[in-house]
Amino acid sequence: MNKQNRQGKESVRIGGASGFWGDSAIGPVQLVEKGDIDYLVFDYLAELTMSLLAAARLKNPEAGYALDFVTGALRSVLKPAMEQGIRIVSNAGGVNPRACAAAVRKLAEELGLTVRVAVVDGDDLLAQLDALREAGTRDMQSGAAMPARILTANAYLGAVPVRAALDAGADIVITGRCVDSAVTLGVLMHEFGWSPTDYDLLSAGSLAGHIIECGCQATGGLHTDWEQVPDWANIGYPVVSCRADGTFLVGKPPGTGGLVSPATVGEQMLYEIGDPAAYLLPDVICDFTGVTLRQAGPDLVEVQGARGRPPTPGYKVSATYADGYRCSAQLTIVGFDAVRKARRSGEAFLARTRGMLAKAGLPDFTETRLDVLGTAASFGPHVPQPSLFEAVMWLAVTHPDKRALELFAREIAPAGTSWSPGTTGVGGRPSVSMAIKQFPFLVPKTLVQPAVWLDEQPVPLPATFVCGTDAQTSPAPAAGRASRSTPSATIQPGKDWIDVPLIRLAYGRSGDKGDFSNIGIIARDAAYLPLIEAQLTGAAVAGFLAHNVKGKVTRYFLPGIGAFNFLCEQALGGGGMASLRNDPLGKGMAQVLLAMPVRVPPALAQALGA
Repeated sequence: MNKQNRQGKESVRIGGASGFWGDSAIGPVQLVEKGDIDYLVFDYLAELTMSLLAAARLKNPEAGYALDFVTGALRSVLKPAMEQGIRIVSNAGGVNPRACAAAVRKLAEELGLTVRVAVVDGDDLLAQLDALREAGTRDMQSGAAMPARILTANAYLGAVPVRAALDAGADIVITGRCVDSAVTLGVLMHEFGWSPTDYDLLSAGSLAGHIIECGCQATGGLHTDWEQVPDWANIGYPVVSCRADGTFLVGKPPGTGGLVSPATVGEQMLYEIGDPAAYLLPDVICDFTGVTLRQAGPDLVEVQGARGRPPTPGYKVSATYADGYRCSAQLTIVGFDAVRKARRSGEAFLARTRGMLAKAGLPDFTETRLDVLGTAASFGPHVPQPSLFEAVMWLAVTHPDKRALELFAREIAPAGTSWSPGTTGVGGRPSVSMAIKQFPFLVPKTLVQPAVWLDEQPVPLPATFVCGTDAQTSPAPAAGRASRSTPSATIQPGKDWIDVPLIRLAYGRSGDKGDFSNIGIIARDAAYLPLIEAQLTGAAVAGFLAHNVKGKVTRYFLPGIGAFNFLCEQALGGGGMASLRNDPLGKGMAQVLLAMPVRVPPALAQALGA
């Protein structure tokens, strides 16, 4: 294979400018001004975001895309990016990528620029829902039947349409729903000529995209050792320098804050991947178990060792539906016995509004959740309740009738004069919103027709790019590739061993996939692996997190970086859009697990400062 890209360079530099809709405006500017990049990629979409965009399109046919992409990011960098020859790929199109493209063309004209804008669509499956429902389509996680009223239904497309758009000469590529890493993989397929069957390379390119898809999470954001990360205010956004053989370097623009190390990159690598030997994407099944990370220089990490296998014949579809309404209220309580006062306030609030609902002839709330924040509530029974002089009451409820929650919202303000001394922070009536829930399912790739348009003209796609195996489930790893193996050493703690929190031995990062929580744990030193392996079994983790995790916990091992990934089922109260928890996306789950006691020899405990 040619070791150079289309420009005759040995590597392609790609900057990750956005990890979600609402990310900082500094990312694209920083990367264009200081990143020395060839491509700028943006990730904007989440399941809830798609629902919000669909609602916006219902009100205005010209809406339905990430407005910030045009009015903020592109307005600030489009001219210098085009002058430097930087090409741009983004999934900012949401549920209306053509409207997004039209807005980009209008902006370019206003700035006196001529740009070629491509659109990737075909992910919207709303028109096929009746047929899919009649065919017995079920939720891929719970097995539930498809709800009657679906708001959005979008297939997660892959990288081949992005590549086709770039091959055709697009300066800017705007997609609807695609997997987050596809905006990067499509660039690399275009630049290096990778084919849809170069599975090891596709896995490596997907890993590069996965590492930069969440912005600063790869450069020290959310890092376990947060005090070691300098200059948060000016944290650098990630840059990957990718080679034709699939190896790449992770860095950031010079002179920016943040930290790029095997630990920060490793935490992001583990983020939300499920089985690391079978991370399912539309283009490839990735095996990251053999990936290695090496510090190649200051704030520079080399990544290699990803392997890949043919993908399944199905696309994942994320559908959303409305299931009544939700509302959450907060109060701050100051003074003696703040925790008990906050809890009693919440209980009184529920009792009052339930009585009012009954009097109005309305049924009870369908679900309620009362927490007192500031009391380590996320840690369940593992942390004794402290005596605090300030606490926050969190109360969230759902109901099928919007009127019930409007009544609920009106009753929060009277708490300021009716109940606990030291009540403050009411901040007006909380808003009532639709309770949006996710319905994920699989469809055969033959039912999805991705399309590419360059300046409103169709661009042909390879006739053979829809491929896959005969199985809808994850195929077994190829022979010799580690999947769920663990270190062979068996450690039996001695009677004189001492408990230390897991954080002394490991880094951690957590995230969500529906109602599943992924918790990645990386040993700080290879010598700690046997201790972690022996004590952090799936059963032990399930027991420690039992106050939140109601399903099974599966442990996976990544020998390349000395890490474990724990996939916790029924762990998030229904998942991000359905959950009433204060942490619906499981961002704090790793922090909770890092508090789990691990027994270590006395000498090691002393060395760790225990």
